[in-house]
Amino acid sequence: MMEVAAPTQEETIITEGKAKVIYPSANQVFYNPVQEFNRDLTCAVITEFARMQLAEKGIDFVLPGEKELQKVVVDLSDNGEDCKMSTHENTPAPAERRTVTVGEACPEGLRVLEGLAASGLRSIRFACEVPGLQSIVANDFSTSAVELIKRNIQFNGVEHLVTANYSDARMLMYNRMGRNDRFDVIDLDPYGSPAIFLDAAVQSIGEGGLLCVTCTDMAVLAGNNGETCYSKYGSMSLKSKFCHEMALRILLHSLDLRANCYQRYIVPMLSISADFYIRVFVRVFTGQAKVKMSASKQALLYNCVGCGTYHLQRMGRAVPHGNNMKYSAGTGPAIGASCEFCQQKHQVGGPIWAEPLHDKTFVQKVLDASERNPERFKTSDRIEGMLSMVTEELDIPLYYTLDSLSSAVRCNTPSLLQFRSALLHAGHKVSLSHACQNAIKTNASPSVIWDIMRCWEKLNPVKREKLSETSPAYHILGTEPRIQANFEVRQDANPKSRRMGLKRFQENPEANWGPKARAKAGGGISTSLEERRKQHQNKRKGAPEDTSFKQFVCKKYKQGSCGLGDSCRYSHSLVDSEVESQDPSATDNTPAS
Repeated sequence: MMEVAAPTQEETIITEGKAKVIYPSANQVFYNPVQEFNRDLTCAVITEFARMQLAEKGIDFVLPGEKELQKVVVDLSDNGEDCKMSTHENTPAPAERRTVTVGEACPEGLRVLEGLAASGLRSIRFACEVPGLQSIVANDFSTSAVELIKRNIQFNGVEHLVTANYSDARMLMYNRMGRNDRFDVIDLDPYGSPAIFLDAAVQSIGEGGLLCVTCTDMAVLAGNNGETCYSKYGSMSLKSKFCHEMALRILLHSLDLRANCYQRYIVPMLSISADFYIRVFVRVFTGQAKVKMSASKQALLYNCVGCGTYHLQRMGRAVPHGNNMKYSAGTGPAIGASCEFCQQKHQVGGPIWAEPLHDKTFVQKVLDASERNPERFKTSDRIEGMLSMVTEELDIPLYYTLDSLSSAVRCNTPSLLQFRSALLHAGHKVSLSHACQNAIKTNASPSVIWDIMRCWEKLNPVKREKLSETSPAYHILGTEPRIQANFEVRQDANPKSRRMGLKRFQENPEANWGPKARAKAGGGISTSLEERRKQHQNKRKGAPEDTSFKQFVCKKYKQGSCGLGDSCRYSHSLVDSEVESQDPSATDNTPAS
């Protein structure tokens, strides 16, 4: 075994999970400690995926600290009494099954690729924390990063599982497109957009393999740059209250669209929006018949610019026809030229993924495993809170927010429980969303939602005489509600995750906790955010005074109310000259003696 060089004074040892990595103080390799939740969740998801895959091959797991799952069977005795027995005590394990542990190379296990490994932290954590792996390739296209990965692999003693590789991630994946060469798990967590890697990823992932993708270019996906979003993901993003869930659906649409080119399709297992990024876990399968269904899974989005009402228009239709399916183009339009509630125009976004974001059965397995081993991850409490919310979510695209609904009608905001109770009393389903703290996901139509808001406004009236005739509130409140909303709080209006006080939306973990600066390719020292702020401190105060407004008269000085004196941006001298020219006593008309 090669001897590992000790860290220098310019280097730091970072401990995360079971891994310890050497990290240079210079910004040669990208690292963000706030992403620990991302890495913890990925370890949890891959663990359950490996457990599911290897169970079919007769291989079981042993995870340190995990409580053994006690399965209970019921034995009906002759006297009619139920006798419960633990399967572990009464049912012997089959002789052909075997067990693998963490850190052990499993020949039948998963082949994992981390396409952009940086320091190799994620790959080393996989080796130290996830059982049932055959091999891990930690790849990067930076020579300094690959050298650091090799040191960290030796530093953690996982040479038998992890291999460092220097290559363009795309070329590496394109070279592993053979049916027997594909990876079982591919993890892509780039700085910014993963768009350039998706085509190679959907081709080099094995049948039913797990593709894990992170996007941190939220300004693009959340609607600030819709044209850029279209060029990268093939979808127009909209700036709206539901932008974070829409970002997830744009990414899933892009993945499915690229997979369809090769007669493949995706099945989302878990899709989350957290902090400043989105993260999706999808399985990729091959099948021409299923690919034909993809058009009916995508939808265009119409979003009203006035009241925020949205409608989806499916791109295609799939109708059962005997033993087969009949495919056709979608029918429409779903809306009129203007919004039926506020008479404003619509923005068109998408296409987006219009099917469920998660596989609830798989998510429940990950959640159960986390609850059986709460000490496994530092962020276990947040994982449990996030996944609990995911299991409670309705499989309905997008959501409304209470503040946007109240803002549209210019009234105060009802409590979350009151609004949820009103929907439940009306016979509709409702849930929260992990993507937004005050979100309302419901199967109720927009007309029902606005009727509830009209009823709420009657209890909390607004001054309608002050409403402009062109405002959304004027049109919405001008229509009488067709239902009588009941705002009495119901017990089932408060979801279980909220009642239990689980950590669903974490507070800011540290100052300046957002996306960090990109790693420097040359390995030079990167200026920290705080240093850059000090450089720009008071920069505007030292700018030369703008005198372009001195050509205009100061109206406040003319009225005698300007107290700025010489520091006023507008002219006081022009006012004085005007007064002098208008005052006849200002001129000397005394005759000479």
